[in-house]
Amino acid sequence: MTANDARYTGPPSILDHDLNRHFPELLKFESTPEMERSELYRQIRPEVEKILNAVVSEPLAVASGSSSTSSPKEAADDRIQPPATGGGPEKIRALAWNIERGNRFEGIVDALKNHEKLKDKDLLLLTELDYGMARSKNRFIAQELARELNLNYAFAPVYVALQKGSGVESEMEGDNTRSIHGLAMFSRFPMKNVHAVPLPNGKDKMWGKEKRLGYLRALFADIEHPAGTFRAVTIHLDAHCSRAHRQKQIKIVLDHLDTLPKLPTLIGGDWNTTTFNSQNATRAILGYWRRVFMGPKNVAKNHLPNPERYFERNLFNLLEQRGYDYRSLNEVGVGTLHYHIESIEKNTNLRDWVPEWCFPFIFWAAGRVGGSVSGRLDWFAGRDVAIAAGTTPQTIGNLTDSEGVPLSDHDAIAVDLRILKATE
Repeated sequence: MTANDARYTGPPSILDHDLNRHFPELLKFESTPEMERSELYRQIRPEVEKILNAVVSEPLAVASGSSSTSSPKEAADDRIQPPATGGGPEKIRALAWNIERGNRFEGIVDALKNHEKLKDKDLLLLTELDYGMARSKNRFIAQELARELNLNYAFAPVYVALQKGSGVESEMEGDNTRSIHGLAMFSRFPMKNVHAVPLPNGKDKMWGKEKRLGYLRALFADIEHPAGTFRAVTIHLDAHCSRAHRQKQIKIVLDHLDTLPKLPTLIGGDWNTTTFNSQNATRAILGYWRRVFMGPKNVAKNHLPNPERYFERNLFNLLEQRGYDYRSLNEVGVGTLHYHIESIEKNTNLRDWVPEWCFPFIFWAAGRVGGSVSGRLDWFAGRDVAIAAGTTPQTIGNLTDSEGVPLSDHDAIAVDLRILKATE
């Protein structure tokens, strides 16, 4: 099997499976090696790998003014003539956003249609999208978003979830159907050469409270934009891993890009540049104490919003060494994830991997900086692209639904780009 093997790209039906009936037995295993040695896993492995190596891709974008009663051929022709980009034919308007499973689906759709800073994008690089999870009402989030927004899309599974989720998610009503979690890409314009590349786990996903089959993946596609064809990459780096492991994951993405025909490239998504080594609770706790000695105020002000300065500098240095610009494509120093002492939900989720005795320190450290800390986890990086004239990169926060409930635990980020000419 190769990343571009056409057998693994197709309609949603390629993700059909009958694995759920085996979940009770799979949950008994305490590690991936133990599971893989079992007779049960040997039996189901082909079906598991079929799901984890698949990419769903559907060309759903229809040109403005086309008739819903068009014939299939006319509809296909319409898709060859996409609507004009919101920023003019020479501008690529891109958005990256971790939408936290798609749990607040209606609010997310409304924001992407109507929010002044989110609407009319040419390209969406979205992370954390469910397919058939009770916590997100068993929707196929990627497909339903694409239909609502009139966009082409590609969706790559990363995990088959053996449970409903972690923290408050485990208390959701109902049962999972497809039990798949992944990442996606959406485009107004045709998407070609769609494929995904696996990124190794930083932690055994069968160890701990939330058990899953699979691994993170980077999703690639060539976008046939009026400004010129460029390559887009959606990535979600591991949260429960070391900083060196995140750098390793970025290197895999860059190495793969070097094997492809050269095109202007935009990489975006949730890079989980938390500054922490979170492979396990012990390492995370040691990291907290290290930050005590550095000074909570210093860390909150100078490091969490600027992971590129010190803790995660090797990852960002690697990008620049390989010719990728991140400095001009992001609102560097502005956080995209915010932790508040009052957030009972986040505290509940943290208790799944941080011991209870750590919480007094966490609250104390957050209290030293006003009860709230912000880190920059979401980024763009690009090669042979530059900021469009008259624009600046944006971090878009305070995104809530009609009831005032946050749409995600992450802020969105946006950038308007132009493709660099060979002479620039």
